[in-house]
Amino acid sequence: KFCPMYEICVLILCFVLSLLSLQFVPNSYAPNLMHLLPAAWLCALLAVQGHSCPDTCNKCSGPENDQCEECRAGWTLHNNTCVDIDECGTKLGNCPSNTYCFNTEGSFECKGCDSACVGCMGSGPARCRKCASGYRLTGSKCLDMDECSDRVLACPGLDQICTNTVGSFRCDCANGFIPKGGVCVKKHRPNDEEKGLFEDIQDDEVEVLQQMFFGVVLCALATLAAKGDMVYTSVFMGAVAAMAGYWLSDRADRFLQGFIKGR
Repeated sequence: KFCPMYEICVLILCFVLSLLSLQFVPNSYAPNLMHLLPAAWLCALLAVQGHSCPDTCNKCSGPENDQCEECRAGWTLHNNTCVDIDECGTKLGNCPSNTYCFNTEGSFECKGCDSACVGCMGSGPARCRKCASGYRLTGSKCLDMDECSDRVLACPGLDQICTNTVGSFRCDCANGFIPKGGVCVKKHRPNDEEKGLFEDIQDDEVEVLQQMFFGVVLCALATLAAKGDMVYTSVFMGAVAAMAGYWLSDRADRFLQGFIKGR
């Protein structure tokens, strides 16, 4: 805003400077606008500097901070000086829920509360009105709660591993288990389902099973032969001969292999 008294002084000074500038014009030249340019430039500079008020003022009597007559929005006049209004201490600083008022020069801002808070009076976990879920009041601060310290409530079962996170926790399947249908089940090898009943059986175990099988068959045939049935008697004799031949052949093969290796 313009300052009336200062404007009058500047106009008088500009008039005087204009007259002085004409005194330096040679007599052989007629005065024109070019001769007035230096004085006009100086007058414009003085006018711009003289008419500007402080940033906080709407109206002033001079360029100094204590020469304000009317303040801008967000400022109040005190002893001719514009002082910032703290809106956060009044109803003007009304902020939404889970935010707090932060005063700025001539205005205010609404900033979000800390993640540990439900409602707050300022920044940080020490200014909470109430602790959020997953946090507990420790001293004067809302700090993260370690849910994994209580395995019964966090991740029940030995097949799960609890991992604490900020404000919460996570349950992961233990090594050797995979998630399935909301639970952890044991992880199987891809070839486990394709294996047969006797796939992993050793050679000596096969031999024992063979002897047991032939023994059962021979006992059954011997029982039937004892009843005098010639057919079963013949079958029994043939089975005994076959078993003896197999046993002798197997022993002979082993003896021969051992003899060859011994050489």
